[in-house]
Amino acid sequence: MSLVAGIDSSTQSCKVVICDAEDGTVIRSASTPHPDGTEIDPRHWWSALQSAISAAGGLDDVDAVSVAAQQHGMVCLDKSGSVVRDALLWNDIRSAASAVDLTAELGGPEQWAERVGVVPVASITATKLRWLADEEPGHADATAAVCLPHDWLSWRLTGSTDIADLATDRSDASGTGYFSAQTDSYQHDLLELALRGRRPVLPKVLGPRDTAGRMPAGAIIGPGAGDNAAAALGLGAGPGDCVISLGTSGVVSAVGDAAPHDPEGIVAGFADATGRQLPLVCTLNGAPVLAATAAMLRVGFEELDRLALSAPAGADGLTLVPYLEGERSPNLPGANGALHGVTARNFSSANVARAAVEGLLASMAYCIDKIAGQGVEVDRVILIGGGARSEAVRQIAPAVLGRPVDVPPPAEYVALGAARQAAWTLGHQDSPPPWVLGQTSQYTAGATPEVIARYRAAQSLTLGQ
Repeated sequence: MSLVAGIDSSTQSCKVVICDAEDGTVIRSASTPHPDGTEIDPRHWWSALQSAISAAGGLDDVDAVSVAAQQHGMVCLDKSGSVVRDALLWNDIRSAASAVDLTAELGGPEQWAERVGVVPVASITATKLRWLADEEPGHADATAAVCLPHDWLSWRLTGSTDIADLATDRSDASGTGYFSAQTDSYQHDLLELALRGRRPVLPKVLGPRDTAGRMPAGAIIGPGAGDNAAAALGLGAGPGDCVISLGTSGVVSAVGDAAPHDPEGIVAGFADATGRQLPLVCTLNGAPVLAATAAMLRVGFEELDRLALSAPAGADGLTLVPYLEGERSPNLPGANGALHGVTARNFSSANVARAAVEGLLASMAYCIDKIAGQGVEVDRVILIGGGARSEAVRQIAPAVLGRPVDVPPPAEYVALGAARQAAWTLGHQDSPPPWVLGQTSQYTAGATPEVIARYRAAQSLTLGQ
């Protein structure tokens, strides 16, 4: 039996799963936490990876390994391969002003959308590099190579210290702001724009089953991936599939062949881990909307589900716009949540609970519509994340989204996607091995377009603020 390992180096932790390469059965696994913060010494990632590998029984019997990781993080290396400064993570917002400047300097969001499918925001690597050039020019001068978290970890696994050996994949490169997923090419002038004329080495972009090198003990290292692309691969998502992950935020992505060019900057033109496109929309408000509602009603999550399911579709006209932490999609960082349509007749705990679930799902429907508007077909929804544990969310989702909803069993899908990629690299098949996820539950329901219509009307009031 051949074994493969998948690594998920996320913001919170490093997870390692070791699987049967043929069918994906998890043989053993382990996890090690990462330090908190939005600025991290990458060596903490390496230390956590070594601890997780050790806790998972080591990799001596593993034939191939791939690394998936949080996207966008800026890792700067000098000529010798040493880290120049702590990495700025995707959630570090100090480059927000740099994003505004870069957008204007290229001629506006339309130009960025056309060139790379991504409009600058604080999360992407290009804006962090501009911040570095302006605020720490000495560090910018010392930067001989720029890479991403998964690139750096894969490179470290090879044992190389030569920055010329750095490698990445399309999915992670597509989140930098200087790589086009449509043309599969770096846009070096945009890198130079970000770094005010500097042009460091960038990782070689590998194909979806190419080899990034070998570990000293001989295991093949796959190309790796960004976390969302790895999750889609772990779930077996294909064209027509849309993945909704309800965690701290809401992340909606869909596998397709059309490369988006959204001048609003809502749909990011990312690539997937199989050679296709993975347009993605991220909201600031995910499962915490349910937690806040449960806390306000002073009930647990099971009771929140019961209340929501006891109310009629549409919550008797009560509508929640769930922008509790501001919002990114649409771009309303200063927005607040709002409850509309309150009357003496409908203001009940059950209707409030129902409105919270419907409002959260209507926000996800907004994201799906934006992706579909870029020419990407969406036929089926795959629902994962902490919010997917809610029975109310599972039952109400197909009615609000207007599509069947599949809920796979809870699993570490980012790490599993990396492991599946490793098996693909090992076997050299034309397509990823057909792993079985386990029992997936499908939910269907009659569509409730009136819920979406009320949400759109209430959302328009917020958009006008």
